[in-house]
Amino acid sequence: MGLLADASANLEAATEEVVAKNRLVGAKVNATGELVELKFHTQAYRDMAPTELAAAITEVVNKARSQMAERVSKAYSPFMPDVASAEEIMSGDLDPFKLLDRLGIPSENPRH
Repeated sequence: MGLLADASANLEAATEEVVAKNRLVGAKVNATGELVELKFHTQAYRDMAPTELAAAITEVVNKARSQMAERVSKAYSPFMPDVASAEEIMSGDLDPFKLLDRLGIPSENPRH
């Protein structure tokens, strides 16, 4: 297998898990950032206000997704062209007009 195929294969079964500081809730995501497991480690969630519980869940899910995105970005960064980083592409921060400029391709940017 080639290096890119190896990187993809390694990520195929990869998961990232984050547990809240108070150990109340944990979230596990796969390489695409999809939530694959949500665990409550104690019964304390029963006494929480709904907004507090929702915030705790949202925090661990988002942190797990962020950590996985960083992991995927690092795995694919050696295969990315110099004009765009894997992080820039995966985060959605890649501006297509700036990319064209970096490539030396004239573009009609409606924002200028």
